[in-house]
Amino acid sequence: EEQKRLLENRPDQPQNAKVLRVAIIGAPNAGKSTLSNQLLGRKVFPVSRKVHTTRCKARGVITHQDTQLIILDTPGLTNPLKAKRHNLDEAMLTDPWDSMKHADLVLVLVDVSDHWTRNSLSKEVLKCLSQFPHIPSVLVLNKVDVLKKKFLLLEIATDLTEGIVNGKKLEVKSALKQDSSSSAKSPLHITRASPPESKVPGSPSGQEKNQTQEGSGLDKSSDVEGADIGEAQGPKHQGPEDLKDTKGWPHFQEIFMLAALHGEEVDTLKRYLLMQAKPGPWEFHSDVLTNQSPQEICDNIIREKILEYLPLEVPYGVTQVTEVWEEGECGELLIMQSLLVPRESHKRMLIGRGGKVISKIAREAGQDLMNAFLCDVCLKLKVEVKS
Repeated sequence: EEQKRLLENRPDQPQNAKVLRVAIIGAPNAGKSTLSNQLLGRKVFPVSRKVHTTRCKARGVITHQDTQLIILDTPGLTNPLKAKRHNLDEAMLTDPWDSMKHADLVLVLVDVSDHWTRNSLSKEVLKCLSQFPHIPSVLVLNKVDVLKKKFLLLEIATDLTEGIVNGKKLEVKSALKQDSSSSAKSPLHITRASPPESKVPGSPSGQEKNQTQEGSGLDKSSDVEGADIGEAQGPKHQGPEDLKDTKGWPHFQEIFMLAALHGEEVDTLKRYLLMQAKPGPWEFHSDVLTNQSPQEICDNIIREKILEYLPLEVPYGVTQVTEVWEEGECGELLIMQSLLVPRESHKRMLIGRGGKVISKIAREAGQDLMNAFLCDVCLKLKVEVKS
Protein backbone atom coordinates (compact mmCIF):
# COMPACT_ATOMS: atom_id res chain seq x y z
CA GLU A 1 0.00 0.00 0.00
CA GLU A 2 2.81 2.37 0.93
CA GLN A 3 4.63 1.71 -2.37
CA LYS A 4 1.42 2.23 -4.34
CA ARG A 5 0.75 5.50 -2.52
CA LEU A 6 4.29 6.77 -3.19
CA LEU A 7 4.08 5.90 -6.90
CA GLU A 8 0.75 7.72 -7.18
CA ASN A 9 1.96 10.77 -5.23
CA ARG A 10 3.11 13.85 -7.08
CA PRO A 11 6.91 14.14 -6.93
CA ASP A 12 8.08 16.37 -4.06
CA GLN A 13 10.62 18.12 -6.27
CA PRO A 14 12.53 21.28 -5.35
CA GLN A 15 12.39 24.51 -7.36
CA ASN A 16 15.46 23.87 -9.54
CA ALA A 17 14.92 20.16 -10.09
CA LYS A 18 17.28 18.22 -12.36
CA VAL A 19 16.82 14.78 -13.89
CA LEU A 20 18.77 12.20 -15.91
CA ARG A 21 17.37 8.99 -17.39
CA VAL A 22 20.12 6.39 -17.75
CA ALA A 23 19.74 3.20 -19.81
CA ILE A 24 22.18 0.41 -18.96
CA ILE A 25 22.67 -1.94 -21.89
CA GLY A 26 25.04 -4.80 -22.63
CA ALA A 27 25.27 -8.48 -23.38
CA PRO A 28 23.41 -10.89 -21.05
CA ASN A 29 25.24 -11.37 -17.73
CA ALA A 30 27.53 -8.33 -18.12
CA GLY A 31 26.51 -7.19 -14.62
CA LYS A 32 23.80 -4.61 -15.42
CA SER A 33 21.55 -5.47 -12.46
CA THR A 34 24.52 -5.69 -10.07
CA LEU A 35 25.60 -2.19 -11.13
CA SER A 36 22.02 -0.89 -10.80
CA ASN A 37 21.76 -2.30 -7.25
CA GLN A 38 25.12 -0.74 -6.27
CA LEU A 39 24.08 2.66 -7.64
CA LEU A 40 20.80 2.43 -5.70
CA GLY A 41 22.47 1.22 -2.49
CA ARG A 42 19.87 -1.57 -2.02
CA LYS A 43 19.17 -4.83 -3.83
CA VAL A 44 15.98 -4.41 -5.83
CA PHE A 45 17.01 -6.12 -9.10
CA PRO A 46 17.67 -9.87 -9.37
CA VAL A 47 21.25 -11.02 -9.96
CA SER A 48 22.50 -14.43 -11.07
CA ARG A 49 25.45 -15.98 -12.90
CA LYS A 50 22.97 -17.38 -15.43
CA VAL A 51 21.97 -15.30 -18.43
CA HIS A 52 18.57 -13.57 -18.75
CA THR A 53 17.95 -13.13 -15.01
CA THR A 54 16.35 -9.74 -15.75
CA ARG A 55 13.14 -10.45 -17.65
CA CYS A 56 11.65 -6.97 -17.95
CA LYS A 57 12.62 -3.34 -17.93
CA ALA A 58 12.47 -1.92 -14.43
CA ARG A 59 13.32 1.51 -13.06
CA GLY A 60 15.52 2.32 -10.13
CA VAL A 61 15.34 5.82 -8.65
CA ILE A 62 18.23 7.71 -7.02
CA THR A 63 17.30 11.07 -5.49
CA HIS A 64 20.20 13.22 -4.31
CA GLN A 65 19.49 16.79 -3.19
CA ASP A 66 17.92 18.54 -6.23
CA THR A 67 18.77 15.73 -8.69
CA GLN A 68 16.92 12.55 -9.64
CA LEU A 69 18.59 9.74 -11.58
CA ILE A 70 16.26 7.19 -13.17
CA ILE A 71 18.12 3.95 -13.85
CA LEU A 72 16.56 1.87 -16.63
CA ASP A 73 17.76 -1.68 -15.92
CA THR A 74 17.10 -3.68 -19.07
CA PRO A 75 17.24 -7.33 -20.12
CA GLY A 76 20.49 -8.30 -21.87
CA LEU A 77 20.41 -7.56 -25.60
CA THR A 78 19.77 -10.85 -27.32
CA ASN A 79 18.51 -12.19 -30.65
CA PRO A 80 15.29 -14.10 -31.50
CA LEU A 81 17.08 -17.48 -31.71
CA LYS A 82 18.53 -17.22 -28.19
CA ALA A 83 15.25 -15.83 -26.88
CA LYS A 84 13.42 -18.91 -28.14
CA ARG A 85 16.00 -21.25 -26.61
CA HIS A 86 15.56 -19.71 -23.15
CA ASN A 87 11.77 -19.52 -23.45
CA LEU A 88 11.84 -15.74 -23.20
CA ASP A 89 8.96 -13.34 -23.77
CA GLU A 90 8.99 -11.15 -26.85
CA ALA A 91 9.36 -8.19 -24.47
CA MET A 92 12.93 -9.38 -23.80
CA LEU A 93 13.76 -8.38 -27.37
CA THR A 94 11.94 -5.03 -27.36
CA ASP A 95 12.45 -3.69 -23.80
CA PRO A 96 16.10 -2.60 -24.23
CA TRP A 97 15.10 -0.68 -27.37
CA ASP A 98 12.17 0.97 -25.56
CA SER A 99 14.50 2.03 -22.74
CA MET A 100 16.91 3.58 -25.24
CA LYS A 101 14.10 5.70 -26.69
CA HIS A 102 13.52 7.32 -23.29
CA ALA A 103 17.15 7.67 -22.18
CA ASP A 104 19.21 10.86 -21.83
CA LEU A 105 22.42 8.84 -21.48
CA VAL A 106 23.35 5.22 -22.15
CA LEU A 107 25.88 3.15 -20.22
CA VAL A 108 27.32 0.28 -22.26
CA LEU A 109 28.52 -2.38 -19.85
CA VAL A 110 31.23 -4.84 -20.92
CA ASP A 111 32.45 -7.80 -18.86
CA VAL A 112 36.26 -7.68 -19.18
CA SER A 113 36.63 -11.06 -17.45
CA ASP A 114 35.19 -12.83 -20.51
CA HIS A 115 38.15 -13.19 -22.85
CA TRP A 116 35.90 -14.46 -25.68
CA THR A 117 33.82 -11.29 -25.93
CA ARG A 118 35.67 -8.44 -24.22
CA ASN A 119 37.51 -7.05 -27.27
CA SER A 120 34.41 -6.31 -29.33
CA LEU A 121 30.90 -5.05 -28.67
CA SER A 122 28.15 -7.52 -29.52
CA LYS A 123 26.26 -6.96 -32.78
CA GLU A 124 23.08 -6.32 -30.77
CA VAL A 125 24.78 -3.57 -28.72
CA LEU A 126 26.30 -1.95 -31.83
CA LYS A 127 22.94 -2.08 -33.58
CA CYS A 128 21.30 -0.41 -30.58
CA LEU A 129 23.92 2.37 -30.43
CA SER A 130 23.73 3.00 -34.18
CA GLN A 131 19.92 3.28 -34.04
CA PHE A 132 20.18 6.04 -31.39
CA PRO A 133 23.40 7.90 -32.29
CA HIS A 134 22.07 11.18 -30.81
CA ILE A 135 22.01 9.75 -27.25
CA PRO A 136 25.34 10.33 -25.43
CA SER A 137 27.00 7.04 -24.51
CA VAL A 138 29.58 6.01 -21.93
CA LEU A 139 31.66 2.83 -21.90
CA VAL A 140 31.81 0.98 -18.57
CA LEU A 141 34.36 -1.82 -18.23
CA ASN A 142 33.08 -4.12 -15.47
CA LYS A 143 34.72 -6.89 -13.38
CA VAL A 144 38.19 -5.32 -13.67
CA ASP A 145 39.08 -6.90 -10.32
CA VAL A 146 38.97 -10.34 -11.97
CA LEU A 147 41.47 -9.32 -14.66
CA LYS A 148 44.94 -10.31 -13.46
CA LYS A 149 46.85 -8.64 -16.32
CA LYS A 150 45.75 -5.03 -15.89
CA PHE A 151 47.63 -3.81 -18.97
CA LEU A 152 44.97 -5.62 -21.04
CA LEU A 153 42.48 -2.91 -20.01
CA LEU A 154 44.26 -0.47 -22.31
CA GLU A 155 43.99 -2.84 -25.24
CA ILE A 156 40.32 -3.57 -24.50
CA ALA A 157 39.49 0.15 -24.15
CA THR A 158 41.18 0.91 -27.48
CA ASP A 159 39.35 -1.92 -29.28
CA LEU A 160 35.92 -1.03 -27.88
CA THR A 161 36.28 2.69 -28.71
CA GLU A 162 38.13 2.17 -32.00
CA GLY A 163 40.78 4.41 -30.46
CA ILE A 164 38.49 7.45 -30.17
CA VAL A 165 36.80 8.91 -27.07
CA ASN A 166 34.85 12.18 -27.11
CA GLY A 167 36.01 12.95 -30.64
CA LYS A 168 39.73 12.67 -29.81
CA LYS A 169 42.18 9.95 -30.75
CA LEU A 170 43.57 7.90 -27.90
CA GLU A 171 47.28 7.41 -27.54
CA VAL A 172 47.94 4.41 -25.36
CA LYS A 173 51.05 4.43 -23.22
CA SER A 174 51.70 1.90 -20.50
CA ALA A 175 54.27 2.25 -17.77
CA LEU A 176 53.44 -1.29 -16.66
CA LYS A 177 55.55 -4.35 -16.69
CA GLN A 178 53.34 -6.72 -18.58
CA ASP A 179 52.91 -9.41 -15.97
CA SER A 180 50.04 -10.79 -13.95
CA SER A 181 51.14 -9.06 -10.74
CA SER A 182 50.44 -5.59 -12.17
CA SER A 183 48.10 -3.57 -10.00
CA ALA A 184 44.97 -1.79 -11.22
CA LYS A 185 46.22 1.36 -9.52
CA SER A 186 49.42 1.40 -11.61
CA PRO A 187 50.06 4.40 -13.90
CA LEU A 188 48.03 3.58 -17.00
CA HIS A 189 47.68 6.54 -19.32
CA ILE A 190 45.34 7.22 -22.19
CA THR A 191 46.17 10.43 -24.02
CA ARG A 192 43.97 12.19 -26.52
CA ALA A 193 46.01 13.20 -29.56
CA SER A 194 44.25 15.98 -31.41
CA PRO A 195 46.11 16.02 -34.78
CA PRO A 196 44.09 13.88 -37.21
CA GLU A 197 47.29 12.62 -38.84
CA SER A 198 48.39 10.96 -35.58
CA LYS A 199 49.45 7.36 -35.76
CA VAL A 200 47.22 4.48 -34.72
CA PRO A 201 46.78 4.36 -30.91
CA GLY A 202 49.40 2.22 -29.30
CA SER A 203 51.88 2.39 -32.19
CA PRO A 204 55.43 3.24 -31.09
CA SER A 205 55.74 6.32 -33.32
CA GLY A 206 52.38 7.63 -32.12
CA GLN A 207 53.52 7.27 -28.50
CA GLU A 208 56.75 9.20 -29.12
CA LYS A 209 54.90 11.96 -30.92
CA ASN A 210 52.59 12.52 -27.96
CA GLN A 211 55.07 11.90 -25.17
CA THR A 212 55.01 15.58 -24.26
CA GLN A 213 51.23 15.94 -24.38
CA GLU A 214 49.29 15.99 -21.16
CA GLY A 215 47.46 12.72 -20.61
CA SER A 216 44.66 11.73 -18.27
CA GLY A 217 45.74 8.91 -15.99
CA LEU A 218 43.56 5.88 -15.46
CA ASP A 219 44.52 5.81 -11.83
CA LYS A 220 42.39 5.60 -8.70
CA SER A 221 39.48 7.56 -10.20
CA SER A 222 39.28 5.05 -13.07
CA ASP A 223 37.64 7.42 -15.51
CA VAL A 224 38.91 9.16 -18.60
CA GLU A 225 38.10 12.84 -18.38
CA GLY A 226 36.30 14.34 -21.35
CA ALA A 227 37.55 17.06 -23.68
CA ASP A 228 35.49 19.57 -25.66
CA ILE A 229 35.10 18.67 -29.31
CA GLY A 230 33.85 22.07 -30.47
CA GLU A 231 31.79 21.94 -33.63
CA ALA A 232 32.67 18.32 -34.41
CA GLN A 233 29.93 16.40 -36.17
CA GLY A 234 27.98 13.91 -34.07
CA PRO A 235 27.71 10.22 -34.95
CA LYS A 236 25.54 9.34 -37.91
CA HIS A 237 22.94 6.59 -38.11
CA GLN A 238 24.53 3.39 -39.44
CA GLY A 239 22.80 0.52 -41.20
CA PRO A 240 23.48 -3.22 -40.67
CA GLU A 241 25.98 -3.23 -43.56
CA ASP A 242 28.08 -0.50 -41.92
CA LEU A 243 28.32 -2.60 -38.73
CA LYS A 244 29.38 -5.85 -40.37
CA ASP A 245 33.11 -5.46 -39.67
CA THR A 246 32.79 -3.07 -36.72
CA LYS A 247 34.19 -4.08 -33.31
CA GLY A 248 33.85 -0.87 -31.33
CA TRP A 249 31.95 2.41 -31.11
CA PRO A 250 34.00 5.58 -31.70
CA HIS A 251 31.43 7.94 -30.14
CA PHE A 252 31.74 7.17 -26.40
CA GLN A 253 32.11 10.30 -24.28
CA GLU A 254 33.88 8.67 -21.34
CA ILE A 255 35.36 5.38 -20.13
CA PHE A 256 34.87 4.06 -16.60
CA MET A 257 36.53 0.99 -15.11
CA LEU A 258 34.94 -0.63 -12.07
CA ALA A 259 34.00 -3.80 -10.21
CA ALA A 260 30.22 -3.55 -9.67
CA LEU A 261 30.00 -6.66 -7.46
CA HIS A 262 32.27 -5.12 -4.81
CA GLY A 263 31.17 -1.53 -5.42
CA GLU A 264 34.67 -0.46 -6.51
CA GLU A 265 34.58 2.92 -8.28
CA VAL A 266 30.76 2.85 -8.49
CA ASP A 267 30.65 6.14 -6.55
CA THR A 268 32.89 7.75 -9.19
CA LEU A 269 30.37 6.77 -11.87
CA LYS A 270 27.44 7.90 -9.70
CA ARG A 271 29.01 11.36 -9.20
CA TYR A 272 29.52 11.65 -12.96
CA LEU A 273 25.87 10.75 -13.64
CA LEU A 274 24.63 13.33 -11.10
CA MET A 275 26.75 15.97 -12.84
CA GLN A 276 25.20 15.12 -16.24
CA ALA A 277 21.62 15.79 -15.05
CA LYS A 278 19.75 18.59 -16.81
CA PRO A 279 16.96 20.86 -15.51
CA GLY A 280 13.65 19.02 -15.71
CA PRO A 281 10.72 17.69 -13.66
CA TRP A 282 11.18 14.68 -11.40
CA GLU A 283 9.27 11.56 -12.31
CA PHE A 284 9.01 10.01 -8.83
CA HIS A 285 8.58 10.99 -5.19
CA SER A 286 11.95 11.22 -3.42
CA ASP A 287 11.10 8.20 -1.21
CA VAL A 288 10.65 5.88 -4.23
CA LEU A 289 13.53 3.47 -4.85
CA THR A 290 11.98 1.49 -7.71
CA ASN A 291 8.78 1.44 -9.74
CA GLN A 292 8.41 -2.32 -9.16
CA SER A 293 5.72 -3.56 -6.82
CA PRO A 294 6.84 -5.52 -3.71
CA GLN A 295 5.34 -8.66 -5.33
CA GLU A 296 7.50 -8.16 -8.44
CA ILE A 297 10.62 -7.72 -6.31
CA CYS A 298 9.69 -10.89 -4.40
CA ASP A 299 9.13 -12.92 -7.59
CA ASN A 300 12.41 -11.73 -9.06
CA ILE A 301 14.48 -12.54 -5.97
CA ILE A 302 13.02 -16.06 -5.65
CA ARG A 303 13.61 -16.66 -9.36
CA GLU A 304 17.20 -15.44 -8.98
CA LYS A 305 17.82 -18.23 -6.43
CA ILE A 306 16.10 -20.85 -8.61
CA LEU A 307 18.38 -19.83 -11.50
CA GLU A 308 21.38 -20.08 -9.20
CA TYR A 309 20.72 -23.58 -7.87
CA LEU A 310 19.10 -25.46 -10.76
CA PRO A 311 21.16 -26.77 -13.70
CA LEU A 312 21.10 -25.74 -17.37
CA GLU A 313 17.71 -24.80 -18.82
CA VAL A 314 15.61 -26.26 -15.96
CA PRO A 315 14.91 -22.96 -14.08
CA TYR A 316 13.54 -21.25 -17.18
CA GLY A 317 10.48 -23.59 -17.09
CA VAL A 318 9.45 -22.74 -13.49
CA THR A 319 6.20 -20.77 -13.01
CA GLN A 320 5.68 -18.84 -9.75
CA VAL A 321 2.26 -18.41 -8.13
CA THR A 322 1.87 -16.37 -4.92
CA GLU A 323 -0.74 -18.02 -2.66
CA VAL A 324 -0.36 -15.89 0.49
CA TRP A 325 0.84 -12.29 0.94
CA GLU A 326 -0.16 -10.78 4.27
CA GLU A 327 1.11 -8.93 7.29
CA GLY A 328 1.56 -10.91 10.50
CA GLU A 329 0.63 -9.84 14.03
CA CYS A 330 4.08 -8.37 14.72
CA GLY A 331 4.40 -6.52 11.39
CA GLU A 332 6.29 -9.32 9.66
CA LEU A 333 5.50 -10.16 6.03
CA LEU A 334 4.10 -13.66 5.44
CA ILE A 335 4.62 -14.98 1.90
CA MET A 336 3.75 -18.39 0.50
CA GLN A 337 4.57 -19.19 -3.10
CA SER A 338 4.00 -22.27 -5.27
CA LEU A 339 6.67 -23.17 -7.79
CA LEU A 340 5.15 -25.06 -10.72
CA VAL A 341 7.48 -27.25 -12.81
CA PRO A 342 6.72 -29.17 -16.03
CA ARG A 343 8.18 -32.57 -14.98
CA GLU A 344 8.46 -34.83 -11.94
CA SER A 345 12.26 -34.97 -12.44
CA HIS A 346 12.41 -31.15 -12.22
CA LYS A 347 10.39 -31.30 -8.99
CA ARG A 348 12.94 -33.69 -7.46
CA MET A 349 15.80 -31.40 -8.53
CA LEU A 350 14.14 -28.31 -7.09
CA ILE A 351 13.34 -29.97 -3.75
CA GLY A 352 16.75 -31.65 -3.51
CA ARG A 353 17.79 -34.54 -1.30
CA GLY A 354 16.09 -34.14 2.05
CA GLY A 355 14.63 -30.81 0.91
CA LYS A 356 18.08 -29.17 0.97
CA VAL A 357 17.79 -27.18 -2.28
CA ILE A 358 14.34 -25.68 -1.68
CA SER A 359 15.26 -24.86 1.94
CA LYS A 360 18.38 -23.03 0.80
CA ILE A 361 16.41 -21.07 -1.82
CA ALA A 362 13.76 -20.07 0.77
CA ARG A 363 16.38 -19.09 3.36
CA GLU A 364 18.50 -16.96 1.00
CA ALA A 365 15.51 -15.36 -0.76
CA GLY A 366 13.94 -14.57 2.64
CA GLN A 367 17.13 -12.80 3.76
CA ASP A 368 17.29 -10.74 0.55
CA LEU A 369 13.62 -9.78 0.92
CA MET A 370 14.26 -8.61 4.50
CA ASN A 371 17.07 -6.38 3.21
CA ALA A 372 14.87 -5.06 0.38
CA PHE A 373 11.73 -4.40 2.47
CA LEU A 374 13.49 -3.55 5.78
CA CYS A 375 11.13 -5.78 7.77
CA ASP A 376 10.98 -9.41 8.95
CA VAL A 377 9.90 -11.84 6.24
CA CYS A 378 8.56 -15.40 6.67
CA LEU A 379 8.84 -17.09 3.27
CA LYS A 380 7.44 -20.57 2.50
CA LEU A 381 7.87 -22.31 -0.85
CA LYS A 382 6.17 -25.44 -2.16
CA VAL A 383 6.90 -27.31 -5.40
CA GLU A 384 4.25 -28.87 -7.63
CA VAL A 385 4.15 -30.40 -11.10
CA LYS A 386 2.00 -28.37 -13.52
CA SER A 387 -1.29 -30.12 -14.14
